Amino acid sequence: MLRQEGGRLEEKSSRSSAPKARRFSSELGPRALGVVMNLPTLAMLALVLAYPIFYAAYLSVHKVTLAELRRGIFPFVGLANYERILSDPLFILSLKNTLVFTAFSVSIEIVLAVAIALLIDQTHVWTSRVTKFLILLPYAVPPIANGLIWAFMYNCDFGFLTRILFTVGAIHAPINWAGDPDTALFALAVPYIWRTLPFAILLVHAALQGISPELYEAAAIDGAGAFARFQHITLPLLRPIIVVILVLRTSFAFAVFEEVLAITQGGPGDATWVAAWYSYKKSFAPPFDIGVGSASAYVLALIVGAIAIGYVKSIYRRVQ
Repeated sequence: MLRQEGGRLEEKSSRSSAPKARRFSSELGPRALGVVMNLPTLAMLALVLAYPIFYAAYLSVHKVTLAELRRGIFPFVGLANYERILSDPLFILSLKNTLVFTAFSVSIEIVLAVAIALLIDQTHVWTSRVTKFLILLPYAVPPIANGLIWAFMYNCDFGFLTRILFTVGAIHAPINWAGDPDTALFALAVPYIWRTLPFAILLVHAALQGISPELYEAAAIDGAGAFARFQHITLPLLRPIIVVILVLRTSFAFAVFEEVLAITQGGPGDATWVAAWYSYKKSFAPPFDIGVGSASAYVLALIVGAIAIGYVKSIYRRVQ
């Protein structure tokens, strides 16, 4: 009897708990359930991303130098740090260099990514299989190692690039690519493009896989040539992924740092001072003005955000 009663009790308890579970699941809608399931991720992002962002904002409106760090007291200065950088000719120059670097590298990268993705998408071309393997190699090289490799290649005395150009007769005197103010910024762009191009190629190639072959067959029946098919079918369908690449590559190009550190360190003179290098030098070089460095980083982030919004609006307006 006790066992039977225990069994009945257990059965009753299980029956009573089942409606509660059903009631809880029915009360929790799909959106609320999604929020609950994502709470651990949101908490981790808040710790890893949100806290440093808000703390940098706090530092940008305070005076934070080596002396304040020793005392542990950061006087509030309001927008004084922002006024200092906006009136600093070196910061304006670094923004101009960053804009030139970004425009050159991103435009070249988009063109090369589309061209190479179209090449490797041709299964009847034997080089496409080799290219699919080779394009992944630069992406596996760490940024600082990539900069050191190209710094050695750019060396005007024993660099690999100078030796090749001498051999083919393209130059008759050594050229200091990274040491000439006229070519130094573009010399930084080449290794940056070489390192980041595989990511853009993979995105474009994946987008090409989603285009139905029937569209090309119908266009070919109507008499459209290869260029017409690319212009009226491929390019419009690639615009969404091109927007993604533009936003990502622009934001990363604005924050380029490793190649500058490894190849030129801002030189010659101030020819390769970019925005990220300006923030680094202000924060971690004498007089270690971390407040000014944080303010310059926030100005850079606002510029990148405005450009990204402009990309999305302009491209999607054309698509519609």
